[in-house]
Amino acid sequence: MPEEAQRGSGEDAVVIPIGTGGRPGRGTGSARPSSAARNLSSAARKPAAARPRPAAAAAAKPKPAPKKRAAAKPAVQTEAPPQEQPAAASLHEPTPRTGIPVGDWLAALQGAALEVFGDDWERRAAELMAFVRRRLEGDYEVDDYGFDRELTERFFMAALRPVAEKWFRLEVRGLENIPAEGGALVVSNHSGTVPLDGLMTMLAVHDKAHRSLRPLGADLVFKMPIISSLARKGGATLACVEDAERMLSGGELVGVWPEGFKGIGKPFSERYKLQRFGRGGFVSAALRTGVPIIPLSVVGAEEIYPLVGNVPSLARLLGVPYIPITPFFPWLGPLGMVPLPSKWILEFGEPIRTDSYDAGEAEDPMLVFNVTDQVRETIQHTLFDLLRERDGVFS
Repeated sequence: MPEEAQRGSGEDAVVIPIGTGGRPGRGTGSARPSSAARNLSSAARKPAAARPRPAAAAAAKPKPAPKKRAAAKPAVQTEAPPQEQPAAASLHEPTPRTGIPVGDWLAALQGAALEVFGDDWERRAAELMAFVRRRLEGDYEVDDYGFDRELTERFFMAALRPVAEKWFRLEVRGLENIPAEGGALVVSNHSGTVPLDGLMTMLAVHDKAHRSLRPLGADLVFKMPIISSLARKGGATLACVEDAERMLSGGELVGVWPEGFKGIGKPFSERYKLQRFGRGGFVSAALRTGVPIIPLSVVGAEEIYPLVGNVPSLARLLGVPYIPITPFFPWLGPLGMVPLPSKWILEFGEPIRTDSYDAGEAEDPMLVFNVTDQVRETIQHTLFDLLRERDGVFS
């Protein structure tokens, strides 16, 4: 290339400074930062929530007047102080929560306790705490059969009472036939698919006659891990002649349901028809101890779970007497396990005396059969009378 051409091109070329010491606008020769440099600065990188919208920002802060640019002095960027942030950003800041004062919580709890327990809620709360402390320390008593009287009265009976009074609306008759003291044997019909009639009878005797009914349970009851422990603490024992005689001799009020699983597992079409009363072992125990036999008739339990079907193969596989099928279970799942609110009537009949017999006569099978049949016929006739008297199943 000729020397003149090189000189001419050098004079007309625009020199772009490279490396301006980190000043904004490097590579442009201008002291004003470019838009790309402004976007890369720390002041421009703000959270998305804190950036005001264009319209709101324009309305909140007026546009400042343009300032004259200094040609020789490079621009220096600094972060804006907190007080110069746009006013619209304060709308997104969370408001402090004050919460509920502790005094208000205590007043609410005190009002709730007063509403539930009444004016003496403080005394009841103190008794409850003392009860819990005694239980944790093991400072409580049980009898030879595992009966925990305090736990039964304070919790088991308290849990059953609303069901009996509000749901089944128990009506108890013939309480005068229950002796105030001494041994006696209560013999009742059994029904309901689930043995709730035994629990309701225990509550009725406890609340109305002020005695503890000691039920005799089947072997299956004491093979279940949790049920067996609760049954023992509630006063139940195994349905055997030895335990029955021992309790009756000790002055206990013993309850027995001779129909067993045949009674509670019978279909709804056979309701209130008594099944066989077994071999009369309960009569033998009463004859040996000379205690009266009190027949009990229960109406209303047949309708809580109307049994319309059974699954025998599954029952044998699980080792239970039957798998009930009702109009609601298992079709409605857990809701199908809620008992229907039928009206219950419990009538205690006149005692059948056994003290006129000798203890040795308990070995006479004909006498045992005759007394057993007398008890069964008394309960059956009373059931028919109560069914004729009641207006409806749920009224």
